[in-house]
Amino acid sequence: MQTITDQFKNKCLVITGGTGSFGSTVLKHFLTSDISEIRMISRDEKKQDMMRHALQARYPEYCSKVQFYIGDVRDIDSVRNVMFGADYVFHAAALKEVPSCEFFPMEAVKTNIIGTDNVITAAVENKVEKVVFLSTDKAAYPINSMGMTKAIGEKVVQARAQKAFERSGTVLAGTRYGNVMCSRGSVIPLFIDQIKRKAPITITDPNMTRFLMNLDEAVELVAFAFEHAQPGDLFIQKADASTIGDLADGVMKVFGRTEKKVIGTRHGEKLYETLMTREEQLRAVDMGHYFRICPDGRSLNYDKFYVEGNVLTEGDEAYTSHNTNRLDVDGVVEKIMTTDYVKEELEGRPHAVEV
Repeated sequence: MQTITDQFKNKCLVITGGTGSFGSTVLKHFLTSDISEIRMISRDEKKQDMMRHALQARYPEYCSKVQFYIGDVRDIDSVRNVMFGADYVFHAAALKEVPSCEFFPMEAVKTNIIGTDNVITAAVENKVEKVVFLSTDKAAYPINSMGMTKAIGEKVVQARAQKAFERSGTVLAGTRYGNVMCSRGSVIPLFIDQIKRKAPITITDPNMTRFLMNLDEAVELVAFAFEHAQPGDLFIQKADASTIGDLADGVMKVFGRTEKKVIGTRHGEKLYETLMTREEQLRAVDMGHYFRICPDGRSLNYDKFYVEGNVLTEGDEAYTSHNTNRLDVDGVVEKIMTTDYVKEELEGRPHAVEV
């Protein structure tokens, strides 16, 4: 991470949705570097106040680098305000809880699609150098409102990327990753709470598989995208996965046994998640720990494109939580022990705002 933080020397970084789990982890990596300013924009004034006081208590010599902006990506004027004079943007603001988006799909549209377009517009107007957008595995072959709106958000980035670069030199790129352990709305904190209350762990489907990443890996993926992106690129990390049944067993192995209760899938849930589709595989470049999916650079004028021979429209296999490296229960234990949340729970420490 040292190499990438060096590139932020004397630069101003904007993080949308900055008081969330991702923004807190970015601060942990960047705050003590030579970055000049970090601007956090979000709607939640309470979280901003908690984060501000946590910074003042723990990092008094660095806290002045962080500036807080009350605003909403749905409101382009508040986004324009935070972009003025900025160099880089990490766009993390989103509605991301699947059931909530199922019941309020237009709210997901406003934040995940219109909000993304507003961020692009404001960044281009202010000649921001690079913008990296955070997406989700649910955007690949989406079946729920959250995934559908994030998928359209990805398309907005790709559709505007070339013009943004030509107009202002702004590089727009994206990342797509799976479940971030212990982030807001994730299942591990629920399992831990149920164990502490001696209640049964509620499992939707024990055979369901999910990718597992910690917050540091999410930040590293965004940093890798920042360092290597060309306009319109989408970056994916090769990630571990486990079944929900093994994940529950892993949490119980750490925190104590309890009963498991199968309650059935929630609104809009899949049996497994996809990080890269078969169609995207044709444009993918293997970069070791990551895949780079290049944009389709053709225009609407298809008459100028001539293709001879066999036309391929999809690769051999999608990259999913069913066919990636599968962790067993011991592997799950090792993975979840990389998270600060689990360590704090084991030590009995309160979960203060992380910075």
